[in-house]
Amino acid sequence: MYIPDHFAVTRPEDLARIVQGHPLGMLVTHGEGGLDADHIPFEFDPGEGPHGVLRAHVARANPVWRRCAGGMPVMVVFRGAEAYISPSWYPSKHEAHRQVPTWNYEVVHAHGTLTVHDDERFVRRIVARLTKRHEAGEPVPWKMGDAAPGFVDELLQHIVGIEIAVTSLVGKAKLSQNKAPRDRAGAADALQARGHGAAADAMRDAG
Repeated sequence: MYIPDHFAVTRPEDLARIVQGHPLGMLVTHGEGGLDADHIPFEFDPGEGPHGVLRAHVARANPVWRRCAGGMPVMVVFRGAEAYISPSWYPSKHEAHRQVPTWNYEVVHAHGTLTVHDDERFVRRIVARLTKRHEAGEPVPWKMGDAAPGFVDELLQHIVGIEIAVTSLVGKAKLSQNKAPRDRAGAADALQARGHGAAADAMRDAG
């Protein structure tokens, strides 16, 4: 990934914020058939190991876990806030007409080695943690115990756990840091007015 210095994300807490705030990762693998990508919600534990650990589950019918069963180098891409930026949102454009359209975004590439956990205890634990996290904002959070007796037990037989020991996290935040403060503020305000609050906040924080 091409990363100019002014767009580089290097602080561990900023990398973790993007990964944890946007947990649907794109798992990129390479096998006999070439490159492949699976879109999977991950749990990220930044405090485990040198660079953290990613955990998730996949359908047993998904061949990715068999392809990676012996341990395989993989990459997971996490996309954070993103939005199109019109040159008309920069005040300087209307004076010198020297601005062009662009796209602002945050992204983290997590590199590591994938291990398969084909055991019910691991899978039950990761499903419970993912459910607890993503149900936390509901008025009455759904729990695994709310399901009919035996229903979850049956479903767990159809999924397999995966774990990625992260060896490096590479982050980029292209958020108009190379623009003048008034242009950055103008674009952020325009995004806010159009309902892209997350991208607007990311731009302001980067400024």
